[in-house]
Amino acid sequence: MRLMLSTPEGRFRALALAEAVSWAGLLIGMFFKYVVGPEIGVKIFGPIHGVIFVGYVLTALMMAQRWNRATLIWALVASIPPFGTVFFERWAMRSGKLATG
Repeated sequence: MRLMLSTPEGRFRALALAEAVSWAGLLIGMFFKYVVGPEIGVKIFGPIHGVIFVGYVLTALMMAQRWNRATLIWALVASIPPFGTVFFERWAMRSGKLATG
């Protein structure tokens, strides 16, 4: 894990996955809030997702030095729908946008 977080690309990849996982937690919390009743899931995962989301956006902005404008815009747009960051991260890996070195 240390090696992964030692590069901007690795940090971006880790935050993309974490953002998707926190989205899942928030969606589960919202389900319980609106269907079952208790709000505890939203109270827990809401702030967690918010911090990870901000970290993802800031990391994407730092990657702008290596990406063209279109790639940056797609990275930012990918943060809006649930699990969009995972799809963007996989595309970016395949297309060489997250190649280290």
